[in-house]
Amino acid sequence: MGHSCDISRMHCGIFVSKRVSLWSVEDVFEWVKDQFPAHTSMLHTAIIQHAISGRALLRLKDYHLEVLGVESEQQQKEILQDLLLLRVQEEINELSDICSATSAGL
Repeated sequence: MGHSCDISRMHCGIFVSKRVSLWSVEDVFEWVKDQFPAHTSMLHTAIIQHAISGRALLRLKDYHLEVLGVESEQQQKEILQDLLLLRVQEEINELSDICSATSAGL
């Protein structure tokens, strides 16, 4: 009996067109702009200055957010929740790739 590995790539109502780990700095900024419009100007400078790519975004912790200028605990919680969802999506994509590779090898 085969397993289905067709996993939709959705996050917070938007389709993720490519894996987060492959996002450029511009992709990260677009995500921030879509998810946190009120913090766009503050985070834009930090994203550019620190060259935060998708790989770096997936590794951010609360203390990183403070360095980036996100001082409010509530804002940090919101961002960390969305980052957790991105991490889960990345894991799902990796599992999907493994599934596809296994299916192709059969």
